[in-house]
Amino acid sequence: MPVTPREFVDWLPPMPGLHIEVVNGRVIVSPRGNPQQSWIIGQLVRHLGPIADKRDWDVWPELDVCIAWTRDPLIPDFAMGPEDAPRWGDDEILSNGLVLVAEVVSRSSVREDREDKPVIYAKGGVPFMLVIDPIAEPPTVSLWSDPGDDGYHTITKVKMGEELPIPEPVDYVLDTSAFIKG
Repeated sequence: MPVTPREFVDWLPPMPGLHIEVVNGRVIVSPRGNPQQSWIIGQLVRHLGPIADKRDWDVWPELDVCIAWTRDPLIPDFAMGPEDAPRWGDDEILSNGLVLVAEVVSRSSVREDREDKPVIYAKGGVPFMLVIDPIAEPPTVSLWSDPGDDGYHTITKVKMGEELPIPEPVDYVLDTSAFIKG
């Protein structure tokens, strides 16, 4: 019988169409993204994919990630990292091998995406986290950077529609108007 949340998740049978994550010791089961989230993730792939190609990185929508310091599973909406990023088993990439993760906030993920996951990803060694928040008033995009044991130390937030620079090694200015559906 499973003892830890990670063991419980590993014990579960496959559940297509569901995200199963461990966030601060809580097992969270949620449906895959809604159409707006999926469209925004597609825009991330479209805009950051060419940057990844230039650096021999990969981009992954809804990647299974193992957080390096806890071994807990998370599924960011988008991830980017080297093609040879270290793995945890056959199915997960270790968080400290990624360059950037992104979460698209939905009504059911507000607390996790705005508060919990930034600390987890920072402690897990992910250099950059994007939080795309189409439900904020006004809608925003935030870049969390300078990770440490207590979370990210720098947050750069812009209103959706403005440009957001992402420093080296990404070295790209993200035009966040890409996330506004005309």
